[in-house]
Amino acid sequence: MHNRTKLVILSILSLGLIAIFLFSNLDGHWDYVLPRRAMKIFAIVLTGSAIAFSTVIFQTVTNNRILTPSIIGLDSLYLLIQTGLIFLFGSTHSLMNQYVNFFISVGFMIVFALLLYHFLFKREGENIYFLLLVGLIFGTFFNSLSEFMQVLIDPNEFQVVQDQMFASFNNVNTDLFYIALAGMAVTTLYFLKFAKFLDVLSLGKDQAINLGLNYDYIVKQIFIIVAILVSIATVLVGPITFLGLLVANVAYEFLKTYRHRVLILGAILVSIIALVGGQLIVERVFTFSTTISVIINFAGGVYFIYLLLRESRA
Repeated sequence: MHNRTKLVILSILSLGLIAIFLFSNLDGHWDYVLPRRAMKIFAIVLTGSAIAFSTVIFQTVTNNRILTPSIIGLDSLYLLIQTGLIFLFGSTHSLMNQYVNFFISVGFMIVFALLLYHFLFKREGENIYFLLLVGLIFGTFFNSLSEFMQVLIDPNEFQVVQDQMFASFNNVNTDLFYIALAGMAVTTLYFLKFAKFLDVLSLGKDQAINLGLNYDYIVKQIFIIVAILVSIATVLVGPITFLGLLVANVAYEFLKTYRHRVLILGAILVSIIALVGGQLIVERVFTFSTTISVIINFAGGVYFIYLLLRESRA
């Protein structure tokens, strides 16, 4: 089956699920229900696109299909920021205003990623895997700090922190969505400058350098793009750790191509299918008794174990 046909199939599936989500069970209240459902769909498309997009290019740079951007600790840093703000100032402080909190969180996450990359690549010859190892250590450290503060804060304040720990599309703010959309649009336009190098980068560092690429510079720029995309998606709806791993690898297996123009689009469509399908299950099957991140992380965790077992056999 040609890849163009496969992309058409994914597009039809995603549009079909979106139509079911938007128009089923309206019960004559379409003027009230439809705009709210439409905002959820917009948030799902934006979040799914950012996570799938960032994961595919991150795995290309690291040349490893079982890694995701969350390994450098961005999800853990987001939870630390939310916990720290409530621990120090309380949930009613002006810093917890959704707009202020959005820019604080995105800013800290991007600055952390840039500092991490800058200092680790300051010397020639540093390996990207060393960066990932340090990011993993930082992620563990951030989680430990968050848990320490969560034990000490007031139980009512902890409830606010707990709401930030799981992704949710139920209360997406329209203004925040447009800010996130603008940020992603600018980042995507900047990425187009480096898109042509991805197919070569997938061959590995040595081959990319032999073919004339300025490897360190390109990798740094792509790393910045990944950090911005992950930050925007995480702050908008919350962390979904295994979504990127799941959708990227499904796209690899289904499309079976090295061309990133096809892979990125395919991963985005798979991500939309997974998120819309997951949200339908949350709302129509579990009646909001669980969150979409629990479902995605469960499926992604099982798939991650499968990938590890398959790699060990190989």
